[in-house]
Amino acid sequence: MFHIRIASPPDVTGRLVDTLAADPGVLNLVVLPGAARRPDGDTVQFDLRTGSANPVFRQLRDLHLDGRGVVMVEAVDATITGPERPAASRGPYLGEVAPVWEMVEAGIRTGSVYAPSFFGLLIIAGLIACVGILTNSQILVVGAMVVGPEYNAIIAVALGIERHRAFPVRRGLSALLWGFLMAIAAAVVFGMCIRTSGKTPEAFLAGVRPVAALINQPNLFSVIVAVLAGIVGVVSLTEARAGALIGVFISVTTIPAAASLGLSLAYELWTDAWGSALQLLLNVVLLIVVGAAALRLQRFIWRSRA
Repeated sequence: MFHIRIASPPDVTGRLVDTLAADPGVLNLVVLPGAARRPDGDTVQFDLRTGSANPVFRQLRDLHLDGRGVVMVEAVDATITGPERPAASRGPYLGEVAPVWEMVEAGIRTGSVYAPSFFGLLIIAGLIACVGILTNSQILVVGAMVVGPEYNAIIAVALGIERHRAFPVRRGLSALLWGFLMAIAAAVVFGMCIRTSGKTPEAFLAGVRPVAALINQPNLFSVIVAVLAGIVGVVSLTEARAGALIGVFISVTTIPAAASLGLSLAYELWTDAWGSALQLLLNVVLLIVVGAAALRLQRFIWRSRA
C-alpha cells in the first residue's frame, strides 16, 4: 500500500477528487482546501492499494499534476486491518500484483546519478579485480563485482531505450564509457607499477592464470550468463527482490573484464587484452538489450493480465 500527498492547483482539485473517489483502490481520501504552500493550492491525501497503483498514477499523469502541483508517494510498511484472504483464494497468481511502474522507474532514475563517487567506485572495483586476477583469487574478483556500480547505468540505459527517451540513454552510455575508461586506465597504471616493482606473482608470470582465463576468453556460456543475468536484473528490480539483484552483480563480467584489459595492456598480453575487451563489450551490450526487452515484455505480460 502507498500513502499519497498532493499539492493540487484549485482548478484541478475537483476533477482530481472525482477521479480518486471513483477508484475502489483509493482509501482514506482527505481534502484540505487551501492548505498547501509552495506551491499554493489544496492538499489531497489518500491511501492507495498496490494493485490499483498503476491506473491511478496514469490518471494523475493525465491531469498534468507533475507540471503544476507536487505528488509525493510513500510506501506503507504495515497497516492494521482485518485478516487477509488466504493465498489460494487469490486467483492463479497467488496474490502477486503488477509492478508499480512509477516506483520502478523512480528507483532506476535514483540509481542513475553519476556523481564522482560513481566513477570512484568503478576505479576501486577495478583495482580490487586486478589484485584478484594477479593472485588468482576468485573471492576478490567476486568482491569487485559487488562493489562496481555499473549496473545502475546499464539498467538506466535499458529503461531509456524501452521508453524511447534519448537523454537517459546518452547520459548512461557516457557514464559507462568514461567510467570504464577510468577503470581501465587505473588498471594499466596499477599493472605497470606491480610489473616494474618486481612484485608480480610467479604463477601469473608463468602463465598460470585460471581466473584471468575465465574472463578474457568469451564464449557461448558468457552469452548465456549475460542474457540470464539481464532477465534476472529486470525481474529483481520490478519485483523488489534485492537478493536476486546481488546475484546479478556477481554474475556479469564487466568490472573484471575492464581490470583484465588494463592488466593485459600493462603486461603486453595482446591476445588477452582483445579477449577482455570483447568480454566487456559483450556483457554491457547484452545487459542493455536484454534489459530493455525484458522491461517491455513485463509491461506486456502485466497489461494482458489486467
